[in-house]
Amino acid sequence: MRNDFPVTNIETVVPEGVFIYSRTDLRGVIVEANEAFAEISGYRQDEMVGQPHNLVRHPDMPQEAFADLWRTLKAGRPWRGLVKNRRRDGGFYWVIANASPVREDGRVVGYQSIRGRPTREQIATASAAYARIRGATAASASSRAGWWPTGRPGWRR
Repeated sequence: MRNDFPVTNIETVVPEGVFIYSRTDLRGVIVEANEAFAEISGYRQDEMVGQPHNLVRHPDMPQEAFADLWRTLKAGRPWRGLVKNRRRDGGFYWVIANASPVREDGRVVGYQSIRGRPTREQIATASAAYARIRGATAASASSRAGWWPTGRPGWRR
């Protein structure tokens, strides 16, 4: 995780009907970002392109969530979960992330993600689950890896 950030408790809510889009290469480096991503994260689009996607990683997110995301994407499957991201100014925003491999001529050439606004109930559920995971021992956390709150009722495995 990147440690070059301030952190505040100031939340930015993704506007209703706004969707954040980004595309990365196979290493997770941003190759495309829409204006909504730039505006909500507090970065300019040209600042984001060429940077690792973890530019917006918030320290409240358990590492196990991203391990599950990468394991799923590298297996060629889509991933969905709630993610708390950090803004450039140290604030944060929650999203329902839908990430999937991008294929050209039958081979994976990168990944894309479309993110939208979660409900307050989904955020509360994810926040509590992530706090439990962060507070768990390594053995306990690894037994929970693979279970992430999603935009649907219940959990995703």
